[in-house]
Amino acid sequence: MGGKDISLPAIMTKQNSEIARRRTFGIVAHPDAGKTTLTEKLLLFGGAIQEAGAVKSNKIKKSTTSDFMEIERQRGISVATSVMAFDYADKKINILDTPGHKDFAEDTYRTLTAVDSVIVVIDVAKGVEEQTEKLVEVCRMRKTPVIVFINKMDRPGKEAFDLLDEVEQQLMLKVVPLSWPIGMGDRFQGVYNLFEERIVIFRPDNKQGRPEETIEFDDLEDPELEKLIGTPAALELREEVEMIRGVYPKFDRQTYLQGGVSPVFFGSAVNNFGVKELLDCFVRIAPSPLPRPTEERQVDPNEEQFAGFVFKIHANMDPRHRDRIAFLRICSGTFERNTNYLHVRQGRKLKFANPTSFMADRKEIIDAAYAGDVVGLYDSGNFKIGDTLTEGEELHFKGIPSFSPEQFRRVLNGDPMKSKQLSKGLDQLMDEGVAQLFTRGVDNAQIIGTVGALQFDVIQYRLEHEYGATALYEPINLHKALWVSCPDDVALDAFTERRRQQIATDKDGKLVYLAESAWTLQMVRESHPEIVFHQTSEF
Repeated sequence: MGGKDISLPAIMTKQNSEIARRRTFGIVAHPDAGKTTLTEKLLLFGGAIQEAGAVKSNKIKKSTTSDFMEIERQRGISVATSVMAFDYADKKINILDTPGHKDFAEDTYRTLTAVDSVIVVIDVAKGVEEQTEKLVEVCRMRKTPVIVFINKMDRPGKEAFDLLDEVEQQLMLKVVPLSWPIGMGDRFQGVYNLFEERIVIFRPDNKQGRPEETIEFDDLEDPELEKLIGTPAALELREEVEMIRGVYPKFDRQTYLQGGVSPVFFGSAVNNFGVKELLDCFVRIAPSPLPRPTEERQVDPNEEQFAGFVFKIHANMDPRHRDRIAFLRICSGTFERNTNYLHVRQGRKLKFANPTSFMADRKEIIDAAYAGDVVGLYDSGNFKIGDTLTEGEELHFKGIPSFSPEQFRRVLNGDPMKSKQLSKGLDQLMDEGVAQLFTRGVDNAQIIGTVGALQFDVIQYRLEHEYGATALYEPINLHKALWVSCPDDVALDAFTERRRQQIATDKDGKLVYLAESAWTLQMVRESHPEIVFHQTSEF
């Protein structure tokens, strides 16, 4: 071989130092808590974008960078996970923005399998909401380190200590405040950074950019503080900080990394208050890529050999081209362009000429990526969610489930001339995991099952705008779709024959039982004790 002789230790050192720089995290929240705005402001401070676009305001026509699908722009909610990368303080930050809407919970759950830590955004006025509880429960199960950002401090809301109690009780997270608000609503003047023991006073900026000025103090007792924020606010701040030190334990990074304690920050993302404090602290305490379990063994990020899994598929990021992008989380080693890798499920080698990194819908081709990175692979239909790529070892990453749907509609073709387009569109959207498609055996009826009703609108909209197909829905009376299995093939055949009116197959040909009501499901379970009914299917 020609070229320079680079010793293996030198390559490994480069790889290890790159992996140590990575911080890959997800931002989760209930709708409207300000998650997309916070994402924008982190990108702004990271220098990745020049100005932020207000999500809701019709006056401001610049749409936010992370809500890049047309339907998201129209509705002001994030319905697909965006991936954004930028450098900050010598760290490579990968943000995965997730849908906050409850109907897209499945996409969000799967995204949580691809991150090493999470920032939970909570609205100061509303406190902990239902969607937040569900998502944090997944983080707790996976022992994912969580940071809490209490947002919208420039508006009236709940008292800070009350919110901390609420987070502890409802989210079952032990908390340690690392920043503390000076006032709230109209009286909100800044934060005391408990992590670095300094005061940051803010003056709002009307141009949606960075704060116009921040005035910093290291000493809480400095009499200048009274002059700036007034005597009552200064006295209150000193009292509260003393109370925090008495009530909450000192922050311990190791406990946080094990999911045992959650640092809390206060601020207002839309006004850039407290966002820099959050980001500065995040890059110092958040974990670099963590080991990942597979069915075969634990995979360490610093292993020499590459391995990664697909956690999301997006069928049309550019409506002008029929492309699909598979989002791959790299779990170990270095992924290289134009290198043959094993597609474990298909048992064949694939190579990728144009692997891309993301800035929402802006993409650039990369030559190499490291554990912790998320890369986009152009895909002509080879990938499904949960697929593994390796340098040759047969590995299967765990915990990327598909959930039993709760809402069903029969889908019909609204334009007989476009049946091919409908079929292709449904195929591709199901591969993305937007919903599940079941084909009923007795009449070949195609039934879409989703976690929530909004997904039906999204499917219809995307079929029309991306595939030129018209889907019509027909209501169908179903309670649940459950995957079925049985160790005894004869018994399984007898069951499917006897219940053939209710038997369907999913996209992968797995058997599914369509229960019309909770009562019939209970009855069938009792009549067929040998059959196992599954709530989830690993894709």
